[in-house]
Amino acid sequence: MSEDILNRLADLMEQRKSADPATSYVAKLYDKGMDSILKKVGEEATETVIAAKGGDQKELIYETADLWFHTMVMLAKAGLTPQDVLDELARREGLSGIAEKESRSK
Repeated sequence: MSEDILNRLADLMEQRKSADPATSYVAKLYDKGMDSILKKVGEEATETVIAAKGGDQKELIYETADLWFHTMVMLAKAGLTPQDVLDELARREGLSGIAEKESRSK
């Protein structure tokens, strides 16, 4: 089920690339360009950290959903999908975090 919502949102992100920025929030973000999308991702990341620090689980879930959503907009703008990220997570599965990080520096 979790992958289903990611796939539906990824499809929506693609559809919004051709939508009218006056009627679609995502289209408006695309229209403003990657720098604006990145700024929004940064804002949402900060709000997520603040929510986690505050300890309110509902707020943390809400802010994390905003962060994931805006990250998906960023990925779509870059021509990537949630599956690309899931594939990378699958590649790392079972690897030590330390070993994985060391493999990137070589």
